Amino acid sequence: MSLEEEMTEDVDPFDAWRQFFALERDVIVLSLAMFAFSLGFQMTNRYMAEYMVALGATGIAVGLFGTFGNVISAVYPYPGGAISDRIGSRYALTAFGLLATVGFGIWLGAPLLAGVAVGPVELSIVAIFVGLVFAQAWKSFGLGATYAIVKQSVPPSRLAAGFASTESFRRTAFLIGPLIAAAIFAPFTGAADDVVLAFQLILLVAIVFGLFGTLVQHRLYDSTEDSFGKGFEGIDQLKSDLRSLPEPLRPLLVGDTLVRFANGMVYIFFVLVVTDFLVVGLSLPTSVPLVGDTLSPPAFFGLLLGLEMAIALLVMIPAAKLAERVGLKPIVGLGFLVYAVFPIMLISVPDGGVGPFGAAGVLALLFAFSGLRFAGLPAHKALIVGPAEMGAGGRVTGSYYLVRNLLVIPSAALGGILWEGVSNPLTGETLITGDPVVAFTIATAIGLVGTGYFLLFGKEFEAYR
Repeated sequence: MSLEEEMTEDVDPFDAWRQFFALERDVIVLSLAMFAFSLGFQMTNRYMAEYMVALGATGIAVGLFGTFGNVISAVYPYPGGAISDRIGSRYALTAFGLLATVGFGIWLGAPLLAGVAVGPVELSIVAIFVGLVFAQAWKSFGLGATYAIVKQSVPPSRLAAGFASTESFRRTAFLIGPLIAAAIFAPFTGAADDVVLAFQLILLVAIVFGLFGTLVQHRLYDSTEDSFGKGFEGIDQLKSDLRSLPEPLRPLLVGDTLVRFANGMVYIFFVLVVTDFLVVGLSLPTSVPLVGDTLSPPAFFGLLLGLEMAIALLVMIPAAKLAERVGLKPIVGLGFLVYAVFPIMLISVPDGGVGPFGAAGVLALLFAFSGLRFAGLPAHKALIVGPAEMGAGGRVTGSYYLVRNLLVIPSAALGGILWEGVSNPLTGETLITGDPVVAFTIATAIGLVGTGYFLLFGKEFEAYR
């Protein structure tokens, strides 16, 4: 029996794990591919700001990189969803996986261009931007395909549980990836040269996993039960799809966009808050070979990400089950609220910590709290794809993310400007004084507005009422 038949018969969030260890082929294929690509991207992307700064980038350049990622996130999902609806998930995800692996390779070679510039532009930083065009392919192009697989496999009233099942595999990679990164960073200091070398080692691991995931996915995935929609018919079809977005998605889209805009302002700077702004490492109870008695801030950041994802894995499945009792909307609202308040809490950590907790302990508590935002993720995905007709899940998902991500595009650039500040290039006069606290405070305010809007006007998916 295929994965889709198993999930249709009985959607149990733990069933995917049971089948995996029972060596069901389709489960192994889909879960390993999702695990491999998610691990590679999570290991690398969360440290990208640190890598760029080590190569000589400014806060403005880091913000522009985040905005460029937003552009890609906006542009890729719709054609990716249309492609997956047309040719099926197997070939679509295989192509996207190969592109992502190429992107990791470009990032790996970027330091070879250090010191080479065209005018004021460092080519090593340009290579980081070029690499993102490829590296984000599986994450963004493949978005519609992964949603469509669940849509065609799960009864409407169990969509949140179905997404919790697939997310468990993906988020396990999000847990393990940062821990691998922390282990690689552990023998190194926070010096720029050490950051570059450690990150290149991380990229080598990402390339290995990307190639593995692509090969396994292409050779073993059984695509006979993929559902196919109509082919892409041009811009007119795009306009039609946007106009025909299911009505329940519209208040969700507004609230989601505001929350994601707020998060986009500061997300790429989280690593810099820990490593450069707060400069918090972790004192070890005993000396460790090659590491000593202290973890550097970059290594500690990897542990924080691992803790965040461990909490996420603990809460996603119970939250998906709870959604079947209380509805999707309250669970999604909880996730939005955590997204909104986390930035101001992070940037406000005192140097000496709070009460019995030092700064490292407070950061650990905050990142554990941040993991609660993933409680709403399966319910959020169910709200997006639930109203879609069968065979159109990829395009509905792509259309939704096209609108949201287009509006979120400027967020990281705005965050970079507020973080770094801006001067008149002709006179040197300061136009905007950079202040990370201001950037993170404004982000939280915008996020709270989005959360409030969704709680007031968001609609419940009919199957969960």
